[in-house]
Amino acid sequence: MSWRGVLTLVLLVAALMTGWAVWRQRAPEPVATAPNARPDYVLHDFELVALDKQGKEAFLLRAPELARNPDDRTLSIATPLFLIPDKEGKRWEVRSKTGWVAADNSEIRLRGKVEANSPPGDSRPSVMKTEQLNVFPDTNKASSPVLVTVTSPASTMRGTGMRADLATNRIELLSKVSMSYEPTRH
Repeated sequence: MSWRGVLTLVLLVAALMTGWAVWRQRAPEPVATAPNARPDYVLHDFELVALDKQGKEAFLLRAPELARNPDDRTLSIATPLFLIPDKEGKRWEVRSKTGWVAADNSEIRLRGKVEANSPPGDSRPSVMKTEQLNVFPDTNKASSPVLVTVTSPASTMRGTGMRADLATNRIELLSKVSMSYEPTRH
């Protein structure tokens, strides 16, 4: 064998040994830990009163099931009924298929057949229907990025996107707004 063949063989063996040594010294792959999929507690057929930072009622919640995620302390709720006070202490009734509440109670996300009824005895009673509603109890505001239908005596409004002030019962539809009006008969 020529000196070139020996040198090639030595370099090949050295490269293989170096690669093997580097491969053995590399850090082990971190084991991916899945977030805790199991709730740390579950409530059945309950009523819960959540307070704001000042200790006043932010909302009252009734539902057949609630589960708390231990990783982020959020709440997942099946078919919730939220009672959210307005500025006079009367309550909006808000229902949906599912609900989610932030750990600090600052946001409520309602999904699936959401229906919000203004407080009983309100001077401008209204019903909002949508598939998504985000409620912010600290500021008494609500919003939706999808189609919303607002029905009040003698009128129906539809629009995509909505902002509402639940304290004053002011509802603003943001785009693609249509309205039908049926005068009341005396």
